[in-house]
Amino acid sequence: MPAEPTVLAEGDGQQPAEPQDPPRTAQARPAGKRSGWASLRPLVLRLHFYAGLLIAPFLLVAAATGLLYACSYQAEKIVYADELRVPVAAGKSELPLSRQVAAAREAHPEGEVSAVRPAPESGATTRVLLSGVPGVDPERTLAVFVNPYTGEVRGALEQYGATGALPLRTWIDELHRDLHLGEPGRLYSELAASWLWVIAGGGLVLWFGRRRSQRKLRGTTGRRRTLSLHGSVGVWAALGLFFLSATGLTWSAYAGQSISDLRDAIGQSTPTVTASVTPGAEPGEGSAGEHSGHGAGGGSGAPADTGSGKRGADVGLDAVLKSARGEGLSDPVEIIPPVDASSAYVVKQVQRSWPEKQDSVAVNPANGEVTDVLRFDDYPVLAKLTRWGIDAHSGSLFGVVNQIALAALALCLILLIVWGYRMWWQRGSGSSFGRPMARGAWQDVPAYVLVPLMAAIAVLGYFLPLLGIPLAAFLAVDIVLGEIAYRRGRRTYS
Repeated sequence: MPAEPTVLAEGDGQQPAEPQDPPRTAQARPAGKRSGWASLRPLVLRLHFYAGLLIAPFLLVAAATGLLYACSYQAEKIVYADELRVPVAAGKSELPLSRQVAAAREAHPEGEVSAVRPAPESGATTRVLLSGVPGVDPERTLAVFVNPYTGEVRGALEQYGATGALPLRTWIDELHRDLHLGEPGRLYSELAASWLWVIAGGGLVLWFGRRRSQRKLRGTTGRRRTLSLHGSVGVWAALGLFFLSATGLTWSAYAGQSISDLRDAIGQSTPTVTASVTPGAEPGEGSAGEHSGHGAGGGSGAPADTGSGKRGADVGLDAVLKSARGEGLSDPVEIIPPVDASSAYVVKQVQRSWPEKQDSVAVNPANGEVTDVLRFDDYPVLAKLTRWGIDAHSGSLFGVVNQIALAALALCLILLIVWGYRMWWQRGSGSSFGRPMARGAWQDVPAYVLVPLMAAIAVLGYFLPLLGIPLAAFLAVDIVLGEIAYRRGRRTYS
């Protein structure tokens, strides 16, 4: 129910097509405070109305671009079929991985090998990822696609992110995430995610707070029908919208950092395999520390570049992959070459569909011995939930089913927004464009309810600044306008 600028049910007992009674003035305000739901309902209604009205444009953009992204996985397979697939060579086995990388380097000697993704299945190509390539965004790599049976280079495309997004999906992803505006653009998506659960929750509470007879769709017309459509679809979509809001916030700019800090504080951060080896140490002896990053190095059967001009022995990619297979790492995997003489190869599973494959190992380049193993089963609970949540949000966790569900949610959100604005129009009943909700609803809420509510909002606003700051600004402006209207004798209440 996100974009429900107007789940407006003030007149439960009135005919919905008729204009509502004009709001009471301060002089006509009844004495005393209402209790229970009767006191909270006008406040929830006003918050739901204005939050939906003001945030709906951001939600509409997020929903439309999210719909495009849900379809981008299948579109990518069609658009880049020549690069992604090859005819299976009858009677031929795959070439050694080192020869495949050598073929890619011969066609594209620029940059450095930052990772290799062997063909994950029969008929798929091997990806050799190059970093530092002139003309390629530093945050991306150039993926060179190699036929694993013949060594033929099928093409080269820019790749982004752990899911291996190619140009089409990358463009749609950035449109959804930041409107191609960079870091400032991320504020739009975080604003939408921060308010989505508030608007959806408010609409849910309002819907179930209505009398059963008022929820019926059959036989209704006008605003009453729009309200019933809006509420019915919103109720069915609410759980999915809560999920999109929560998972969207996990990698947002400000709220995401708060979540990351909280996970670090309680020991629930995502672990990484130890990728450091001590030169000359016996197999299994490694230094402490985390695998922080790779980008340089050979990895095609040649000795690894230590970064100091000296080269040491390197068992090569094929031996490294064999060692990883021995630890149970099945396809798809990514092999990251060592960055210097004290670093190991890192081989990690990169399957984001269910069941997820996220195990990783470190392999000593001098002798091919596994120096560290990290299993996804050993991840902390919140690290697993974060991984599953992000992958489900991005449409990769359950494959096509996941993508269809996301597309359906996006369509529901778009319809809810359209119906919400239509109700706002119908609320004016032809005499005005969407009469606003009356002020003063908060004055009817008992202090024992209002004070804890304000405290909870303050805490949430601290951790979700793009929820707290706009809410505080709205309240400040609303109070000022209310006082001005009061002084002019036109202050109104719900």
